[in-house]
Amino acid sequence: MARADVDAEFGGLPAAPYRPRIIADDYFDDDGKPKRTGTVWTASAHVITAVIGSGVLSLPWSTAQLGWVAGPVTLVVFAVITYYTSVLLTDCYRSDDAVTGKRNYTYTEAVESYLGRRQVWFCGLCQYVNLVGTAIGYTITASISAAALYKANCFHKNGHSADCSVYTTMYMVAFGISQIFFSQLPNLSEMAWLSILAAVMSFSYSTIGVGLALAQTISGPTGKTTIGGTQIGVDVSSPAQKIWLTLQALGNIAFAYSYSMVLIEIQDTVKAPPAENKTMRKANLMGVSTTTAFYMLCGCLGYSAFGNAAPGNMLTGFGFYEPFWLIDFANVCIVVHLVGAYQVYCQPIYAAVEKWAAARWPSSDFVVRQYPVAGGKFNFNMFRLVWRTAFVVVSTVLAISLPFFNDILGLLGALGFWPLTVYFPVEMYISQSKVEKFSKKWVALQSLSFVCFVVTVAVTVASVEGITLSLKNYVPFKTKM
Repeated sequence: MARADVDAEFGGLPAAPYRPRIIADDYFDDDGKPKRTGTVWTASAHVITAVIGSGVLSLPWSTAQLGWVAGPVTLVVFAVITYYTSVLLTDCYRSDDAVTGKRNYTYTEAVESYLGRRQVWFCGLCQYVNLVGTAIGYTITASISAAALYKANCFHKNGHSADCSVYTTMYMVAFGISQIFFSQLPNLSEMAWLSILAAVMSFSYSTIGVGLALAQTISGPTGKTTIGGTQIGVDVSSPAQKIWLTLQALGNIAFAYSYSMVLIEIQDTVKAPPAENKTMRKANLMGVSTTTAFYMLCGCLGYSAFGNAAPGNMLTGFGFYEPFWLIDFANVCIVVHLVGAYQVYCQPIYAAVEKWAAARWPSSDFVVRQYPVAGGKFNFNMFRLVWRTAFVVVSTVLAISLPFFNDILGLLGALGFWPLTVYFPVEMYISQSKVEKFSKKWVALQSLSFVCFVVTVAVTVASVEGITLSLKNYVPFKTKM
């Protein structure tokens, strides 16, 4: 391999750290890294694994807060916004040129390339807080689904009125232990199989939820539904509560579509040619359109089945009791899916810390030395073991401390939606395409960003209010489901 020219400064910004270009061959890509093997199918699997998660189970509840008109419309609007801004972000994977430009391996590198170092701190804060929050949220959701296995069998054996409540702490600990092992997989490229399995699981439990809701709608009895959703004085006690719950529902829907914070990392697994942005556009379209179809079915059929009394989690809130074995299978699928989804969201955190540590202590065997195992198919690293284990332990403890499903989902959706899904992709597109200030396109893009910012602020306030109310009756480490 011959070395080519070195990346120069561009756009008046400091150049990224020295990264010589390499002429690609059969074993290495143009950046000197091992040949990427990802395709539109593996990228779509990563996207679906990241998108279809715990959020899908809250959609009947969210639709119940919004009603028959605003509920489906909101789902479509968030889908369109997510897809459009994801396409903008996809084009930012390489700087200058979509085929030969410098690769940006992470979201923050893309922001630095187009917007400068000042924006990197804000982006990093938003991205990594959201990723950590998602890890905590997935730990909570997995424990609820695991506990639902016990409850479904208990209700089947002892009747629907039996006290089958169970502490969720031990399930969170078990989920955390499993993540310690899976976290030793070095990167996303090494776990395409896990994402494919997780995507199959997400389709499975979503299909089961849709099927059960359809059966309930056909056979009855069904709950009361309205054009405007929950009614003041009937389902909610006051106009203020109606507003809070409506805003929380918007946050849940935003979280259900959230995956932009890992999009660049997913794109970095894709092989070329064709150009990575072309492959990711197809993957984005497949991922978002597939999930939107499931979301519409799940939200609307779930609302049709349960009405304004829809549970916060369709499969674990026990809107369904029978067939208990099918409920059990669906919850097993949820847990398996969340094992994979947890890794998709945590790998960027792992990579960022390990990259920093390698730069800080380049001669430390503890940090940089790789020990080949399994005949050289897998490399073991001591720093990876200690750091990733510590992260899983801390996130599990935080999950045990904050077991509020819907409130956490709404807050995560709010914190990640505007900055990561809208603001940075829009600003990078404006910089990349040199959109003239105050032109029609500039005004349209900034208007989109402003509206989404207002929604984010409102949902954040509502989610904090919900968490505050939940804390009033909360006993630490003794949460029952």
